Amino acid sequence: MQEQHTPYTRYFLSHILQFQFYKSLCEASGHTGPLYSCNFANNPEAGKRYWAMLERGAGQPWQATLKELTGGEQMDGSAVLEYFAPLQTWLIDQNKGKTCGWSGESRPAAAAPAPAA
Repeated sequence: MQEQHTPYTRYFLSHILQFQFYKSLCEASGHTGPLYSCNFANNPEAGKRYWAMLERGAGQPWQATLKELTGGEQMDGSAVLEYFAPLQTWLIDQNKGKTCGWSGESRPAAAAPAPAA
């Protein structure tokens, strides 16, 4: 039964890593401003780091490759929160005073914690 869930787990985790890589490459490119506005296309430093990561392939543990690109060995979902923070702020504003969710309970929309800087 556990093997049936493995592809879905990999799919889920790949999205977290995708945003973590994106943030790291944005930082490498010298991007300033909101994460959602970053475009590191044709940036030599970001390209160098990206290709270095791809060249590693399966030749070393993934944690070592992650550390080379991001500076850390742990997966970190904060880049997802940072990227979508403007959308979350907008949604909270749009849902003020409205019942949100599927349970039918009347709870006002709550602000989520701010992403770590």
